[in-house]
This record gives sequence, structure tokens and C-alpha cells, in this order.
Amino acid sequence: MRYVVIMAGGSGTRLWPLSRQGTPKQLLPIVHGRSLLRLAFDRATRVVPPEQVLVVTGAGYLDKVRAEIPELAPENFLGEPVGRDSLNACAWPAAVLARRDPDAVIAQVTADHIIEPVDAFAAALDRAFALAEDDADALVTLGVVPTSPHTGYGYLRRGEAVEGNEDACRVERFVEKPDRATAQQYLASGDYWWNSGMFVWRADTLLAQLAVLEPATHAGIEMLAAHPDRLEEVFGSLKKVSVDYAVMEPVSQGRTSAHILAVELPIEWRDVGGFASLAEVLGTDEDGNAIEGLAVTLDASGNLVLNTAGSGHVVAVAGVTGMVVVHTPQATLVTTFDQAEKVKSLVGLIAQSHPTFA
Repeated sequence: MRYVVIMAGGSGTRLWPLSRQGTPKQLLPIVHGRSLLRLAFDRATRVVPPEQVLVVTGAGYLDKVRAEIPELAPENFLGEPVGRDSLNACAWPAAVLARRDPDAVIAQVTADHIIEPVDAFAAALDRAFALAEDDADALVTLGVVPTSPHTGYGYLRRGEAVEGNEDACRVERFVEKPDRATAQQYLASGDYWWNSGMFVWRADTLLAQLAVLEPATHAGIEMLAAHPDRLEEVFGSLKKVSVDYAVMEPVSQGRTSAHILAVELPIEWRDVGGFASLAEVLGTDEDGNAIEGLAVTLDASGNLVLNTAGSGHVVAVAGVTGMVVVHTPQATLVTTFDQAEKVKSLVGLIAQSHPTFA
């Protein structure tokens, strides 16, 4: 049977102070009043019924996540007591579903992307499911056709086409986020896709790779699936590592008997990981300002101005370009787009000196 697992565990510190402790970015109603998590769930149910959707999130967010998706049964929420990166957010639900359904095939998707059109995404998932169902040795990744030399995404190098399937290919290798010159070369070659961080695989196939590549994690995950009452004890001991580094890259290098296939995602895809991508989602006025909430600008262009304090507070911006101004009832951030990546480090300092506001 087909399942969709939504990874919704990130805290979104690069969007502080919109996202703060207890309110991660995937729960923020930043897309026309809807959260990224809700959008992800609505996409998932275009492919499988609600009872075949699972959500992996932080245990501290569980109540809010459940309220956001009341259609899901309690057993379809998995709350991580601590963050252990994407490998464990993939492996834990795979072990859980393998016990429920030995034939489970899983689409592992994220909750922090804007994906349009949804019909094209659903069609690509369907093709990826079919590949994984037909090939017991395949781990399928979803590759986004690049539209720019983006330096914030990882890439995958496309290999030969899958026989009988023009929309799929083998993956020769994964590459880290490139510099701009390299990204331009990738775009010009046509041989690279953006690595979306979304996958489709048989639960037993993923677990088999894990047994070879990360045996200690495999043992821990199987223990956890068999004894969920030991969650606090077991999960905290798991190795913190990404699924790309622990599984996808080694498999692409031939270190197991499996192989990586990729399905084309011909979509508009944005990872809302920071303020630059959020500005793209919101759209801009005639001066190139992305504005949300009560704000006034004068001789200002190319800025992002967010005001969530309501009608009792106005944010005014004059004579500046490339600024990020975010005002909430609890905190205010002022930075520039080219320095916005420092927000994550800034939150670390705030957590030390003023933890209530982190």
C-alpha cells in the first residue's frame, strides 16, 4: 500500500522572529492564511487517502500539529523527543509502517516547500511510486528541473534514462550546494536537477540499506518500532545525520546492491527556508517591496516588511533598499537580505541572553 510521510520537524530559526520556540515555520499561516504544513497535507491527499498520511514532527509541537491536521488519527503522528536530522525522520516511520504493512511504499516529503502546480506534483509522485513498486532495489528521488543557477540547493547529476520511462533516470551522484559559477555550469549543461530532498521507496528497501550502511541506527529504529514506550531512551541515542549523507550518497556510489533513480518534477518549487524565499512567495509591489501587515514605505525598494502586530502598530520604512524588517508582538528584526543568513546565529545569542524571546 502507498503512504506519504510528511517531515515537519524543523524549527525554522532563519525566519525568526516569525518562527520561535513552540511555533516552527511550518505552522505559520504565511501563504494566503494557510500554513506550509497544511499545504503539504493537502498535496499528500491528492495521492493517498488521509489515513495513509503520517507526520513526523518535534514532540514539543505535537499539539499544534494535530490541531492543524485534525483529520489524522493519533497513531499517524510521530513526535521526535529531540531532533536527529532527516535520516531518523525517514527511518523511524519506515520501521513503523513496515510493521503495519510489510508491503508499504513510502513517499517521504517535506513541509517547508511551495510547490505548484499541485497536479504536476501528484503525477510525479505517482510515477515515483510505480518505479519503487516495480524495482525492489530502487530508492527514488524527486529532481526539480532548475530554472536558475541557485546556490542554495543541492544538485543531482542525471545518468542514463530508465528503460521504458522517459521521465526517470539513474542518478550518477549527488553534489553539495555549489558556488554561482558551478551552478551556472550545471544549469547550462542540462545534466543536473535540484535535489528536492523528497523520496519514494519501499519501507523494507530503505531499512535494508540502513542495515548495511548504518547498522547501529537500524538496530535502534527496529527497537523503537517494536517498543514505542522506549521512545525517550532510544531516539535520543540515534546518530544525528542526514538521509542524503547516510544513505543516498553511499548508494549512488555503489556501496550497496541498491541504486538511485530520479523522477522529474516539472514544477515551480521554492524552499521557504529564509526571508529571501519568503519574499518570493509573498510577491512585491511596484517598488519591489514584499509587504505583509500594516506598513508604509517611502522612497524604499526591494525590501521585505512583515508586521504581525495587528492594526495597533504600523511599520514605516523610508529611503532604504534590500532591507528585511520583521515586527511581531514579541520581537523585532532588522537586517539586510545579504546578511539574513546570520539570523540563525543571532537566535543562538538571543537564546543565551534572552531565552524567552528565542
